[in-house]
Amino acid sequence: MDRPPPDPRRREALSASAAVAALLLAQGLWPRETSAASLSQAFEARSLAELNAALGWTAPLPSPAVTLAGPDIAENGAAVELTLATTLPGARRLLLLVEKNPAVLSALFELGEDVVPEFVIRVKMAQSCNVWAVATTADGRVFYARRDIRVTLGGCAA
Repeated sequence: MDRPPPDPRRREALSASAAVAALLLAQGLWPRETSAASLSQAFEARSLAELNAALGWTAPLPSPAVTLAGPDIAENGAAVELTLATTLPGARRLLLLVEKNPAVLSALFELGEDVVPEFVIRVKMAQSCNVWAVATTADGRVFYARRDIRVTLGGCAA
């Protein structure tokens, strides 16, 4: 079966498209999908720097559209109830980070169009520290809310 020769303009168009995509990705303007391997690394991260590297985040910004509610003082770190939510249009993920836990990333929620982006969760906290609710958008931007929670009795073994 004979096929017609490929159109030379097709190759040029594909090459130009790849170059533009690479340029946008390099400038941080093209959203990067997070692979299963990087999610695994994210849940194993022991510090915020490791987590940022695993997820490829750059310059997360504080936002009133991301909220985090919880106690100022937790009597027992074994079960600290937190509510995290976002009203950001195009939010794709909502994450909960606990700074001084053995693993920083405590929860990750994938948001679909039919999902109400508000979650109530109980987490263990090893000690008093900052806790963050982080929302990522479809265009790759990262926003957060932070709360300092004091724990009187730790819940995690270090």
